Amino acid sequence: MAISTLLIIILIILLIGAVPSWPHARNWGYAPSGLLGTVLLIVVILALLGHI
Repeated sequence: MAISTLLIIILIILLIGAVPSWPHARNWGYAPSGLLGTVLLIVVILALLGHI
């Protein structure tokens, strides 16, 4: 369970860093945060189902 919790925390930090309002990510658009959000959703679902 510790690995899935750590993975979720890392993905949340990456998701916050990819938000287009930050100056370094302004030209990226919504693609990185949308992709990371999708990955985060999949990891959360797999963690809740007990597959991770």
